[in-house]
Amino acid sequence: MKLLEPTIEKISVPRQGRGRPRKNPKRIVADKGYDSDPLRKRLAERGIELICPYRSNNKEKKYQDGRKLRRYKRRWTIERTFAWLQNFRRLVVRWDRKLAVYQGFFHIACILITLRQF
Repeated sequence: MKLLEPTIEKISVPRQGRGRPRKNPKRIVADKGYDSDPLRKRLAERGIELICPYRSNNKEKKYQDGRKLRRYKRRWTIERTFAWLQNFRRLVVRWDRKLAVYQGFFHIACILITLRQF
């Protein structure tokens, strides 16, 4: 949760045509680990909607809109992709010191995953 805001700072969402890339996404879909009222407030000030289910120990038992959580249900595709990447030991352990070498093997892993789907 602590690294969410620095990560958002590095995001640039490309526009459909000409123009400067947007720095803030419209919404972020995250898991229960990101449920924090101060974080929700800070993101709302920037115009970002945080979609994540409330934790069971949340003191304010708020009502959650089911329409927003429908977007959360599609998160399994990202989790599945992470699981596929975990099958490549070289990426999990990260023996490579240079980022360029690691990125190269990451791209090879993505190509192999894509080829397996056909």
